[in-house]
Amino acid sequence: MIELRDLHRSFGPVVAVDGISMSVGRGEVLGFLGPNGAGKSTTMKMITGFLTPTSGTAVVDGHDVRTASLAVRRVLGYLPEGAPAYPDMTPAGFLRWAAEIRGFRGVERARRVDAVVGRVQLESVLHQPIETLSKGFKRRVGLAQALLHDPAVLILDEPTDGLDPNQKHEVRNLIRALGSEKTVILSTHILEEVEAVCTRAVIIARGRIVADKTPAELQAMSRVHNAVRLRIPRGSGAVLDELGRLASVSAIERGADEEGHIACTILPRNGRPIVAEVSRVLQQKGVEVDGLSVEAGRLDEVFRTVTTAPAPTTTAKGGKA
Repeated sequence: MIELRDLHRSFGPVVAVDGISMSVGRGEVLGFLGPNGAGKSTTMKMITGFLTPTSGTAVVDGHDVRTASLAVRRVLGYLPEGAPAYPDMTPAGFLRWAAEIRGFRGVERARRVDAVVGRVQLESVLHQPIETLSKGFKRRVGLAQALLHDPAVLILDEPTDGLDPNQKHEVRNLIRALGSEKTVILSTHILEEVEAVCTRAVIIARGRIVADKTPAELQAMSRVHNAVRLRIPRGSGAVLDELGRLASVSAIERGADEEGHIACTILPRNGRPIVAEVSRVLQQKGVEVDGLSVEAGRLDEVFRTVTTAPAPTTTAKGGKA
């Protein structure tokens, strides 16, 4: 549904996007991540036809953005950064106007507007001027206009920015449902959002792809993937020496003692599962365990690692970076 081919964009001497290539299929919800200034919004603007690539191209549902920009826009819904809208219009007026631009009139226009208003829950503010709305409601107005024409592809730039926790939950459920039938690319700074809704994540830094994996694969790159977090009585500290001698354990990081207990994290060697071995040693030594859990991995740690390391020349799934 989306194919980026050696996409570049420069602003004078500044290179914002430096040769991105990747494909996104139907039914994928792709999280597009990166530090501020990494090139996320610029890439999304080129996919939508808002910006022209300096070189390379993007193809959306078979349409090349350089030669068939209007055809791309017909199959695509776009929520830009900041969700711009006319401040003196009401959501009802803005959505009717956007529906007319999409070619809908009369009963069909009303049906389309009613459907998206219900889907993003705008009923309570439908007739207020947009300039009086909270940041979260403005975001939802922008999301509603992106959905009006039931597009096959959705490009969402920070879709939950400004939403409260309940609203974020609702929008994430909506994106998850949309992802079962559409192609969705969403940029976000919220790593928990990637775990919650994305089937795949692409991380960029300095305009280049530095990781292209599923959320679970990214977690597996974490230093603490499969680490065991342990809380035991202070008098049982000697067992840590025994655990440290296990061949499968690379290190034990001890936290601050609390209320007569030792808190620590037992790190595995090469990310292998160690909870069974740790449990066996604790049982053999008769240690009463107050708390034990296994780390899946920390996306924030992986994000920091891959965005500060030198960019690779290739990616796992996306071709040249």
